[in-house]
Amino acid sequence: MVKPYIFKTGIADNVIFGENCKVADSANIYKAIIGKNCFIGPWVEIQNDVIIGNNTRVHSHTLICEGMVIGKSCFIGHGVMTANSRYPSTASKEWNCEPPILGNEVIIGSNATLLPGVKIGNNAVIGAGITVLRDILDGEIYTGDS
Repeated sequence: MVKPYIFKTGIADNVIFGENCKVADSANIYKAIIGKNCFIGPWVEIQNDVIIGNNTRVHSHTLICEGMVIGKSCFIGHGVMTANSRYPSTASKEWNCEPPILGNEVIIGSNATLLPGVKIGNNAVIGAGITVLRDILDGEIYTGDS
C-alpha cells in the first residue's frame, strides 16, 4: 500500500490509496479505493465502498455517498452532494443503496446535487447548483437551461 501525503484527517485503516494522492485537513474517508494522483479536499466525506479513479479531484465540503463509483480524471467542485437512497416505502421500510455513478472525465460544478441511481456518462458536464434528476449521456452538458 502506498502512503499518500496526509494532513490531519479521519481516515479508516481499510482505505487503499494509489501513488501521489493528497488528502487535505479535516477529510473523512471510510472504506474506499482511491486511484493514483488524486486530490481530496478539506471537509470532504467519502463513505464506505467508494471507488475513485486515477487523476480525480474532489474539492471541499463534498459528500461522496456509500457505493459510488467515480471514473478517472473527474473534477468534482466544492459542496457537491450525492444521495444513494430513495425515500423508503411505508409498506416495506427497506433501504436500497442506489448511488450515482460517474464515467470518466466528468466535471461536476460546485453545489450540484446528484440524486440516487443517476448515471453520468463520460465527458459530461454538470453545471454549478444543478440537481441531477436523470441519467446524463456521454458528452452531454447539463445546466440550468437544459
